[in-house]
Amino acid sequence: MNSSASPDGPDDLHTLWRRLETWLRTHAPGDFSALRPGASVTEIATLEAGIGFPPDPALASLLSMHNGVERRRSSGSPGAFLLGYSLLPVDRIIESHAHLVSLANDAVEDGYEEEVIGRIAHPRWVPFAQALTGDLLFIDHRTDGFGAIGEMSFGDPDYAKLWPSLPVMLRDLCSAVEGPTPVSLARRFPSLHENRMVEWVTD
Repeated sequence: MNSSASPDGPDDLHTLWRRLETWLRTHAPGDFSALRPGASVTEIATLEAGIGFPPDPALASLLSMHNGVERRRSSGSPGAFLLGYSLLPVDRIIESHAHLVSLANDAVEDGYEEEVIGRIAHPRWVPFAQALTGDLLFIDHRTDGFGAIGEMSFGDPDYAKLWPSLPVMLRDLCSAVEGPTPVSLARRFPSLHENRMVEWVTD
């Protein structure tokens, strides 16, 4: 890695992702096999057009390596190695973002702006991973806290801020699966299921 690169920049993210990928290939081959090929330049441009603003460079870098994972149909399917969430491809990121925008717009129209916007939805939150339950991991694209990773559980009244950036998240996940050790911020612990996929249990 170039020594002048930012510690949270795309170069560092690339190194961290390859580190996680190497671990998956050896220890969780089902998860590794679920990874899709990288998104093209055209697909990344489609993402920007779809959400209406440039995506976090870290997200664009990640998608260029892998445009999501194969869609999971059950809890026994691999691919949810991001804390129990599956990395979304470009088309589903656009779809999930549109849903958050719709929630925010409906809140304004119904007079619930303060209760919803910035708590359970925001037009500048970009989902990048989703659980089977519909819960989301998203990247905040607001000026304050740009790049921060949030977790949205639709049964909770407020989102949880987990990491300041995608590279910091990947660094923690790499350390957790290699340990194995808990991810303290998310209070989850990695466990191998049938030697083919990672499951995350409450710490």
